[in-house]
Amino acid sequence: MLLKIYFKEMKDCFRDRRTLLLTVLVPIVMMTGLILFYEKLVSDGDGETYQLAVAESFSNEELAIFAGFENIEIMKSANPEEALKEGEAQAALLLDDNFLSSIENGEKATITIIGDSFSQKSSTLMSYVTNALTALEKSVISERLQSEGMNPELIQPFTIEQKEVSAEDPNISLIAMIIPMMLALAIGIGAGPAASDLFAGEKEKKTMEALLMTPVSRFTLLLSKWMTITTIGAITGMITLIVVALEINYLTEHLRKAVSFGEDTSLIIGLAVLVSGIYAMFTASILMLTSIIAKTVKESQSYSTPIMMLAMFPTMLLANVGINELSFHHFAIPIMNLFSLLKEFVFGVIDFKHILITISSNLICMAVIFMIGRILFLKDKWVMN
Repeated sequence: MLLKIYFKEMKDCFRDRRTLLLTVLVPIVMMTGLILFYEKLVSDGDGETYQLAVAESFSNEELAIFAGFENIEIMKSANPEEALKEGEAQAALLLDDNFLSSIENGEKATITIIGDSFSQKSSTLMSYVTNALTALEKSVISERLQSEGMNPELIQPFTIEQKEVSAEDPNISLIAMIIPMMLALAIGIGAGPAASDLFAGEKEKKTMEALLMTPVSRFTLLLSKWMTITTIGAITGMITLIVVALEINYLTEHLRKAVSFGEDTSLIIGLAVLVSGIYAMFTASILMLTSIIAKTVKESQSYSTPIMMLAMFPTMLLANVGINELSFHHFAIPIMNLFSLLKEFVFGVIDFKHILITISSNLICMAVIFMIGRILFLKDKWVMN
């Protein structure tokens, strides 16, 4: 009887075009947009050309300062700052009159770089210009020291070498942040409409009373509906993982280079699917409870939306936490543990202790929430509208 009710609820859900839309189309569109956005974000600017506005008196000798930067295009203007404001250039460079001759004579010269730090292109161009001028500064200092018969190494008593603990591509930290967020949101978005319809929707349509009159125990009805919500959430999670994997592989360059699981690829994918299924069960329990409490679909959605928004907070909390800094509480707190564990998976780390803590905490919380929902579902006050 349980399976019959379960399959019946599944058929009803997939007959609903809204459920299909939210389960399949919305995750694909959302994942595609986010993946392309983050790929653009991590792009190092190869092939980009930046316009640098300078005064019309800018000489060929001054132009040679940027000879090694092929992506900087010098644009002479009567008013470089105005050209920047009009959007004709991404940055403006103002030099003192007789800039190079002042340097040769040992006089102080001033350089002004004008840009917009809120613009990615402008910030990148200002960084390039600063690097070019820094190289010129070092060259001038070296020439002055040599002309005085001094060793240029006197002004550089030591060198600093920065070495990363991990040899991983820096872009992998971005993937470790966006994949759990996408997965958590997709599971919630996919399971939310089904949860609202199966409880609050039944009450709103006045069909719950007739359903309870059938010779089926309330626990069986509750369990079948919970299984339906879990299945739809798990399907959405699977679609999300597949879409993200395919798009990173075929639509990106920098993100694709960052991902490499080596020989553990199959194991990591299998564990990620398992954890996603457990999280779908946890999410289904919460959404089921909000739907039981609500009297209408709209009210149920009002209750569930803030809960699903909780999936955004671990992204901010764990963004700057290294995998070697993750501790027990990161894997013991539901929702956060999904982000923490998937972050380890993305970095190729498989810690079965952390996996056990994550699964156990989610199952315990899921069981508690499910039992609360069962208690409420046994009372007519919460089942009848």
